[in-house]
Amino acid sequence: MSDAISFLAPRADVLVRRAQIVADLTDLLPPECLVHEARELVPFETDAFVSYRRLPLAVALPRTTAEVSAIMRYCHRYGIPVVPRGAGTSLSGGAIPQEDAVVLGLSKMNSVLEIDLPNRVAVVQAGVTNLNISESVSADGFFYAPDPSSQLACTIGGNIGMNSGGAHCLKYGVTTNNLLGVKMVLVDGTVIELGGKALDAAGYDLLGLVCGHEGQLGIVTEATVRLIAKPEGARPVLFGFEASEEAGACVADVIAAGIIPVAIEFMDKPAIEICEAFAHAGYPLDVGALLIVEVEGSEAEMDATLKDIVEIARRHGVKTVRECQSATEAALIWKGRKSAFGATGRIADYICMDGTVPLSQLSHVLKRTAEIIDHYGLRVANVFHAGDGNMHPLILFNANDPEDAARAEAAGNDILKLCVDAGGCLTGEHGVGIEKRDLMRHQYSEADLAQQMAVRAAFDPGWILNPSKVFPLEGRPAV
Repeated sequence: MSDAISFLAPRADVLVRRAQIVADLTDLLPPECLVHEARELVPFETDAFVSYRRLPLAVALPRTTAEVSAIMRYCHRYGIPVVPRGAGTSLSGGAIPQEDAVVLGLSKMNSVLEIDLPNRVAVVQAGVTNLNISESVSADGFFYAPDPSSQLACTIGGNIGMNSGGAHCLKYGVTTNNLLGVKMVLVDGTVIELGGKALDAAGYDLLGLVCGHEGQLGIVTEATVRLIAKPEGARPVLFGFEASEEAGACVADVIAAGIIPVAIEFMDKPAIEICEAFAHAGYPLDVGALLIVEVEGSEAEMDATLKDIVEIARRHGVKTVRECQSATEAALIWKGRKSAFGATGRIADYICMDGTVPLSQLSHVLKRTAEIIDHYGLRVANVFHAGDGNMHPLILFNANDPEDAARAEAAGNDILKLCVDAGGCLTGEHGVGIEKRDLMRHQYSEADLAQQMAVRAAFDPGWILNPSKVFPLEGRPAV
């Protein structure tokens, strides 16, 4: 990958004190909670946005909110940058460190603290995996709704940082719609609590501000999340179309008709072939685009909803309609979709984009995306959350060819600009990180950015929390 994305210059005063900083952190944490040898730091030099790497100064792995507070108090006192890290599954470079930064990883804070079924909430530490929340309450007939494809590995702290979504966010919403409260450590070590088990709280909606803050306002250590009762039944159905434009138009008409399935997922032909070769889910291979539409409720309710959706699909020339006939078949259908990123990685390097567009623009954006990819002489596999217009084009390239990598980056930038120009935005659930940081001016005016940066500086005046991320490096306030 090219060096198009820059980082802030390391703070020289921090680098020269590295040995003392490591010694001081050793006093705050037991040996198993501190990583500082060069070879042991390598696993933390990047996240799932593997195109860029930086070796951190050290990695702290606290076990409690009190330990997080002590680390933040120390780093704040001496102006040491801190990069929060969950499971490292960020696709936008949100957890990539820099040489003068302490990575603060929350993987050891992985306990489910409380299950409160009468109030339908769970209280968990930030290092608990997304999927583990659902597994903890599954036997009681509940689940945690947000389900990003990386839910087996990604943690609730990272989900809160990026406001993650998933396939079922069409009906149940993304993280912010399922988050009721957090315990958070501020930059100076102060511990605050926002929200709680109640459905609403007095005062400013700081919880809404924190969800999606990308690790720049504080360190979330605990979360109170909403639990939802499992539906009576659920049924995914495959709809095959001749072309992507027809599938996109069908999605827009389904939503326009007031029909809200629990999920509508899209795959184009390259994505269908990649996922079918991996999961053997029974996807049709004679179509140009595929929709996975899941409905839920009683048998009568699902039949009625599907009847309406099928009628709309027929108006758009649907070639294949296949309802799953068993729980095993349904699991395979979702295995194929949720394995898309990993399956694509088996055949090529790729960049996964994350633009969001109005549903009425889906067909246009899909067509223009194909034209952009052709212009750069690349290949793309489109797989995304069609129900809310959250697009994930996977741009395939050769990471060992610098020119090919540069073309892939340029194509990705053009696609994201296309999403904004179509009335959408730069990110739906992956966050800005470093990947989209320099495109923020395409989405926002200077006044917009200044106001956002003022809010950020109110929490972290010294800009030590995740400092190279989200906002363009030029034009930031001096610190």
